[in-house]
Amino acid sequence: MLKENTIKIYEKSFIDNWELPALSDYNANTTLTYGDFARNIARLHLLFEQCGIKQGDKIALIGKNTPNWVTVFLSTITYGAVIVPILQDFNPNDAQHIINHSEAVMLFSSKSIWDTLDFDQLLNVRAAISLDDRKLLAEKNGEEVSKHLYGLTRAFNRRYKNGFYRNDIRYADIPGDQLMEINYTSGTTGFSKGVMITGNNICGNLVYGISSGLCHKGSRHLSFLPLAHAYGCAFDMLCPLAAGSHVTLLGRIPSPKILVKAMNEVKPNLVICVPLVLEKIYSKMIVPMISKGMLRWALAVPFLDNRIYAQIRKKLIEAFGGEFEEIIVGGAAFNAEVEDFLYKIKFPFTVGYGMTECAPLVSHTPWREFVPHSAGRVLPGIMECKIDSEDPENKPGEICVRGENAMMGYFHNEEATRNVIDEDGWLHTGDMGTLSADGTVFIRGRLKTMLLSSNGQNIYPEEIEAKLNNMLYVNESLIVDRDGKLVALVYPDYEVMDQLGVSPQQLPEQMENVKTELNKLVAPYERIAKIEIVPQEFEKTPKKSIKRYLYR
Repeated sequence: MLKENTIKIYEKSFIDNWELPALSDYNANTTLTYGDFARNIARLHLLFEQCGIKQGDKIALIGKNTPNWVTVFLSTITYGAVIVPILQDFNPNDAQHIINHSEAVMLFSSKSIWDTLDFDQLLNVRAAISLDDRKLLAEKNGEEVSKHLYGLTRAFNRRYKNGFYRNDIRYADIPGDQLMEINYTSGTTGFSKGVMITGNNICGNLVYGISSGLCHKGSRHLSFLPLAHAYGCAFDMLCPLAAGSHVTLLGRIPSPKILVKAMNEVKPNLVICVPLVLEKIYSKMIVPMISKGMLRWALAVPFLDNRIYAQIRKKLIEAFGGEFEEIIVGGAAFNAEVEDFLYKIKFPFTVGYGMTECAPLVSHTPWREFVPHSAGRVLPGIMECKIDSEDPENKPGEICVRGENAMMGYFHNEEATRNVIDEDGWLHTGDMGTLSADGTVFIRGRLKTMLLSSNGQNIYPEEIEAKLNNMLYVNESLIVDRDGKLVALVYPDYEVMDQLGVSPQQLPEQMENVKTELNKLVAPYERIAKIEIVPQEFEKTPKKSIKRYLYR
């Protein structure tokens, strides 16, 4: 059991770091100190109190990453209420269902999303408040939230007659095993589940992030992942603010051009990244560079190749601001070809493993100790891991975990909870992998997507797709089983086709070449029988995972 307490960690952080910068809005070019932030939290605490919000009440939050979004999140948990962050990419029907299913009594929403919701159908919500300007959007009959909002400044000044200072900070005294957050999954299997996260679950991530040095006082962070996602929430927001770091919110879609500009201005000390960002940089910038005639020839010359790789490494490091200790890649499977190249040039990256149900971290290794194609070591003293296999080091089995970060269960879904947490407290992740003697995790694929060949071999579609997605004319792909044969569904890269002058009529012939090349790279039992071209991008969850169940 952890001796630390999440809420007390934030109480101490706001007191100790009062004068340091806490949150910046990159677009508005504004910054809040920890003292400013604490005052805004105190104002919301007063509003909750006036509106009769009780400890344990649920408060829903939906909108893009802004200082107001972060303020609502931290205000809710330090008050003792339960935060329900909702990805803004959920369609309105799903968002409305989540608000109702979570039993949220108050909603904070951006105006653009609010316009897509039906307030009359939000069964438990007493009032909705704008994240854009903190004004009332709607309230149920008999509520006086508008009145309390209007008089909030006067009420705040009456309570803190001499001003609000660090010695005024007093947050809720909540046990670590109490529910703090409900985070809804994206529904890759067709429906969303509300993951119940406790204070201890969050605290396990905070303790590891701070003790490992990932986040430290005065360090700089550029937040560009969705904060409603467990990965971005923990390591782009919660951990940095617990350590006294300065978080800059990008608040827009991180195109490579925008991201490089912001990185060079913020110069983050840690970069939290999804594989897609590095994969795009590799395919759009590095591959064209190293494929050119002269450079391609030079890379074949011993000693000369090391100089070229050093130059590429230097340019990549500069693209991410030049002052980071490491880039942590997580949130999805990492393309093996890209990983191998970055490891070859000694780029400072590492791959971690986690899931919403662990708030999210299960394993991580500092980049200097990182083992290629692994997902890091299981967090020492915080998480345990076992493989459901008679030979866990060599034969893949389901990855099972338990410990401080593992969730309570799924909200109002005891059956789903029983299906993943066994009698001994092991959380069955649904991921297949192996575990080395030192606790390093190697992930092969998802249990639900694993296919069985005619001769009994386990086939992990993700591994074949990773190779296929690297090939010319392939944007994204899915491997499916059709009557015992592997078929690749491919959404073509039309941008590359246009650049190379390939017409749609020529595409089937090119895909035959792709199939031939792919089958040289995979095991005999992994060879595909044919490629089927799909006309549109695959339908995805709000977290950008392909909804595989739609294409079986």
